[in-house]
Amino acid sequence: MRSYIKIYGPPVLKAVRALERIAVEMPQVCIMDTVIVKGITRDLARDIGAQEVRDYFSSYGVPVTMERCKNIISRSGEALGEYDFFFEWFKEPDTSQLNDLIEKIDEALAPLECHYTITTKR
Repeated sequence: MRSYIKIYGPPVLKAVRALERIAVEMPQVCIMDTVIVKGITRDLARDIGAQEVRDYFSSYGVPVTMERCKNIISRSGEALGEYDFFFEWFKEPDTSQLNDLIEKIDEALAPLECHYTITTKR
């Protein structure tokens, strides 16, 4: 199950970075976004390693454990479509987990003054 995020208005890149920070702190989700893939070499994009993921997050000041690096990137492939980001749940979330995610997104994006929509589907 995935929760897809569509960001409206600038600053989109800062919003994506904020969503990445949320994902690092949520062990029940993984992500795959084009920013990470474009930030590393083509060969590594096929088989992203934990150290490369850690280096990516460290490059803009987000501490992430090596253990979390091993499961933060979705292995099911990229399918963003019209969306800018997604959180892929390891197991189907309950309503309180979805509400928690929405609250975290609201708090993270409020200072950026951009809006978003969230769509959760299988």
